[in-house]
Amino acid sequence: MRKLFSRKDLIAVCRRLQSEGKKIVFTNGCFDILHKGHVRYLRQAKRMGAVLVVGINSDSSVSRLKPGRPVNRERDRAEVLEALCVVDYVTIFEEKTPYRLIKSLKPDVLVKGGDWKKEDIVGSDIAKETYSLPYVKGASTTRIIEKIISAHQ
Repeated sequence: MRKLFSRKDLIAVCRRLQSEGKKIVFTNGCFDILHKGHVRYLRQAKRMGAVLVVGINSDSSVSRLKPGRPVNRERDRAEVLEALCVVDYVTIFEEKTPYRLIKSLKPDVLVKGGDWKKEDIVGSDIAKETYSLPYVKGASTTRIIEKIISAHQ
């Protein structure tokens, strides 16, 4: 089943699902190198509603946020997320933050990982509920990259 949708198509899907009474959960991130922290967050997020939508930063957006990245291209990152059974829909956004995307989708629940304070989560003024999930100690893409680099020096 195809899970990667354009913003326009995803808006229509979300409107239809919400009209059917389905609770939409949204989360976002770079998801450059998928690790156990990502998987735990996504599992927890899925349990908060009927449908989990994941917004991923485009390659240019990641580059603006994290110099030297992404390691994996946006289509590859999207394909990995599409393979996860807990993820229902994936979309790619170009902006530095997903604010415009969240404003368009109007999710019921907004979820981020524990390295975010609830009050700092972009779009918390739009969603009905916002959660910062517990941080998964030792699960960091930056640390994984640093470990790989140091192992090859």
